[in-house]
Amino acid sequence: MKQIFKFIGMIFKGIWKLITFIRLAFINLLFLAIVAVIFFGFIHSDAPPAKPEKKSALVLNLSGPIVEQSSYANPMDSFSESLLGQELPKQNVLYQIVSTIRHAKDDPNITGLVLSLGKMPETNLTKLRYIAKALNEFKTSGKPIYAVGSFYNQSQYYLASYADKVLLSPDGAVLIKGYSAYALYYKTLLDKLDVNTHVFRVGTYKSAVEPFIRDNMSKAAKQDAADWLGQLWGAYVDDVATNRHIKPNTLTPTMSQFLALMKKNKGDLAVLAKNIGLVDELATRQQVRAELTKKFGSDGKDSYNAISYYKYLSQIPSKPKTAASDIAVIVANGTIIDGNQMQGKVGGDTIAQMLRKVQNDDKIKAVVLRVDSPGGSAFASDVILNEIKAVEAAGKPVVVSMSSLAASGGYWISMGATKIIAQPTTLTGSIGIFSVITTFEKGLNKIGVYTDGVGTTPFSGVGLTTGLNKGISAAMQMGVEHGYNRFTSLVSQYRHIPLAKVDKIAQGRVWTGRDAKQLGLVDQLGDFDDAIALAAKLAKLKSYNLDWMKKQLTPAQQIISDLMKQVSVHMGITPSSLIPQSLLPVASQIKESTSLMNSLNDPKGQYALCLTCSVQ
Repeated sequence: MKQIFKFIGMIFKGIWKLITFIRLAFINLLFLAIVAVIFFGFIHSDAPPAKPEKKSALVLNLSGPIVEQSSYANPMDSFSESLLGQELPKQNVLYQIVSTIRHAKDDPNITGLVLSLGKMPETNLTKLRYIAKALNEFKTSGKPIYAVGSFYNQSQYYLASYADKVLLSPDGAVLIKGYSAYALYYKTLLDKLDVNTHVFRVGTYKSAVEPFIRDNMSKAAKQDAADWLGQLWGAYVDDVATNRHIKPNTLTPTMSQFLALMKKNKGDLAVLAKNIGLVDELATRQQVRAELTKKFGSDGKDSYNAISYYKYLSQIPSKPKTAASDIAVIVANGTIIDGNQMQGKVGGDTIAQMLRKVQNDDKIKAVVLRVDSPGGSAFASDVILNEIKAVEAAGKPVVVSMSSLAASGGYWISMGATKIIAQPTTLTGSIGIFSVITTFEKGLNKIGVYTDGVGTTPFSGVGLTTGLNKGISAAMQMGVEHGYNRFTSLVSQYRHIPLAKVDKIAQGRVWTGRDAKQLGLVDQLGDFDDAIALAAKLAKLKSYNLDWMKKQLTPAQQIISDLMKQVSVHMGITPSSLIPQSLLPVASQIKESTSLMNSLNDPKGQYALCLTCSVQ
């Protein structure tokens, strides 16, 4: 017993040390921030936004994931995220990327575009296609686009294929592996741990709960995934083949064909990529610099005239509001969670508050709801849906623009909109409900721990250590079935589809935007630009401003946020730099685990969530 208390004491001592470390780190960071702001504010207070000093190529050197909305609104959130291994500058907002490329197209000081995407991780095809649209628009200016890289992952190469010339290191490779959807399955582990998993669901294809009740993917789930994965991969192959003027089967060799190609090219992946037409030229870094210097001119420092994406982005002035009316843009990005939530997650109350603000603002005439969500809390989804209907009742059209993913709860918050626009490669549908409850009475009993007592009702003793009796289980299942029936009824009502047909296309099945259009789940195929244009048409607006709605910060939060940004930009200091490098992976795992637990907060424990919609 003494050893147990000693061990517990060590744990609390460690926790206190961590709290002290965080407190001191924050105080020091805040002090440095104040000093930095005063210093740089004194020097640059009256300086106008910088312009490229001479004609330069814009280097699209994206580093970090591409997102619909930055996760950092509250500075305390951003600070804690950084302590857990997330660097503040490592999120790239999709709309900013596209608008920056469009601005560069008409900028006389930008003479071309260089895609240097070595630090860009794998990204969903739907987002990549929106960037590709901007690249094609850039080409109409007559300015060249080069792609340079030592290695290209699948997403990097997709964008590179839009370049006029693709350069690859002689020791590099183009790594195209196709799309897949794999998950971990825990049934045997849970059985060995004597953990009881109580699953309640409706829908043949509602596979989100399968990891808890199976050791492999069900046949129905495999069929569902194979269908939408095939469509996504087909779109990728068609786009790249068209860009590179090669046959589609060049990108889809069998294993025997690939091995034959490897043998023919003596195992050299770079030479193989050039010979089959994926790249135009193999070039060392020195050769790349020489070619780009010849094209864009010398910077006098052994390289070419260039300006990075991040520097150029900071120099683009904000567009003044010139129109009398606004179109509000609300981004629903991430898991749908009950209550108020930070950016990067869809808080039911947070989005509802934005919609109420829209409803009461006479200057706002229409709304575009940008959805990129796998779903989440059924209750929170319904809160958002009801606010959307209230905005429409106020005479303001709501257009949903689906990004990569608008499935399950993501579709729930979309279905009541005036119009729904999805891209062909959007994943949507997954109309279904589930609930999972784990209890530990078997494992506790096995080690000699039992629960006993009395209660005033049949529900009093239900809990994690007592399990669920047959009556409670039956009630839970009926509750989930009611939620499913309500979901499908609302789809039928808002989308004007017979209920019997809705049930056939529901069942938790995932659809691509292309299929969803044919089934009547969405109104038209298009991207964010099309959604804005449609909102303006519905509101009968010839001119308008875009009002990007964000969670409001308190004055104190805004001051701290500005201070931290100044420190990050001018001094290169971020909170995660205070953590030993070896601890960052562990910190990141803690963050992910905590995020998942925080996502499961539905008051009734019912979720409209597509956990299997992640593409690898």
